[in-house]
Amino acid sequence: MRFIVAFAAILGSSLGLSPRNSRLVTRDSFFVQSLAAQTQPTGWNPVTFKKPSDAELKSRLSTEQYQVTQHEGTERPFSNAYWDNHQAGIYVDVVSGEPLFSSLDKYDSGTGWPSFTKPLEPANIKTKTDHKLFAERTEVRSAHADSHLGHVFDDGPRPTGLRYCMNSAALRFIPVDKLEEEGYGQYLALFRQGEKTSSAGASHK
Repeated sequence: MRFIVAFAAILGSSLGLSPRNSRLVTRDSFFVQSLAAQTQPTGWNPVTFKKPSDAELKSRLSTEQYQVTQHEGTERPFSNAYWDNHQAGIYVDVVSGEPLFSSLDKYDSGTGWPSFTKPLEPANIKTKTDHKLFAERTEVRSAHADSHLGHVFDDGPRPTGLRYCMNSAALRFIPVDKLEEEGYGQYLALFRQGEKTSSAGASHK
């Protein structure tokens, strides 16, 4: 702010403006800057994202979110936020906001955890072998925030045959009507296409 005031004073002097008019330039510049900050969507930008420190994560996340994402915890089935969520929208990493899964690929696996047949953005997902339960499993983590998300199994439905069994605590759900507002408007077309497909299928029954 001090820089803006000083710059406006210099600019006003160079333009031959009075101190009062220079203050108006400062006020208007600050207003434009504030407005831009308010109207810019949040969304997700892999270029600018920097993972918060452990202390920041502890203060930002709930105890369960922190335990699941940072220490490979597992929430209880059938008593978490999204296992039975049927709203249309996308699921993003609770730490970074990177898009992970879509409701279009979500299905009822009967396990009590939100399950998906495939990721929305494969580049935002990474896997590693997990031997923690004395059996080999494939752990799923977010690519940029490195959050533990859950595991993937090969007992899912067609067409992929995969079951991405995720922890709700690692996810944040964004409904379709909030996508544009939150900076994820590029995914709206997916749901419009999904509506057309559903309508076409219904008309042929």
